[in-house]
Amino acid sequence: MAIIINIETSSETCSVAISKDGLIEFQREDTEGMNHATRLGPFLEQCMAELKRKGEKPDAVAVSIGPGSYTGLRIGLSAAKGLAFSLGVPLIGISTLMIMAVKTMFRNIVWEGDEIIVPMIDARRMEVYRAAYDFSLNEIMNEEPEVLCKDSFKDLHNARKVIFVGNGAEKFKTTYSGNNGEWIENLKPKASDMLALSEKFFNEKNFLDIAYSVPNYLKEYNAIISKNKVLSE
Repeated sequence: MAIIINIETSSETCSVAISKDGLIEFQREDTEGMNHATRLGPFLEQCMAELKRKGEKPDAVAVSIGPGSYTGLRIGLSAAKGLAFSLGVPLIGISTLMIMAVKTMFRNIVWEGDEIIVPMIDARRMEVYRAAYDFSLNEIMNEEPEVLCKDSFKDLHNARKVIFVGNGAEKFKTTYSGNNGEWIENLKPKASDMLALSEKFFNEKNFLDIAYSVPNYLKEYNAIISKNKVLSE
């Protein structure tokens, strides 16, 4: 059975988890803000020390590949690539939105099984990164950026119950014009939420190219330059 190091850095939380047979063996996380550059390296060193202590070695490295924080995704994928290459093991990339959908499914809720889950990540102002999944993780809506308005998700308004989750969903409450929506707030992806997916991808041999894989930003990064900096040049 697979031993996998899972890395999640798409939000302000930096987290890692070792999974064995789909169960957590070891985990570390930091929720104090964007400290990924200083926290992730030591967390991974602790993972390797724990595996060495048990006489084990990883079979793969899994990482969330976005969408999410540009900086966080770059740090996470770079570390995952380096670790996978140095260990000579496969690299697994998992959609952040899919991780959020699976985390929702494992909530202690009585599900009918035909709900549609819409994870949404805040992309500033009224824009979000979103997708929609059924309980078999089939995509009802593809991963895309979307500027929220009253017509957003209108094709889902008369469908089955729709569960909106994530920090992007919270700002959609006052705009939503349907009557079949429910909200789960404060749901953030963590490495411990990746286990079922990383195990599934490993068994399917669904691996990334270590050399050429890039984060799934969904849109290009536009750096904001301070006016003061421009005037001083």
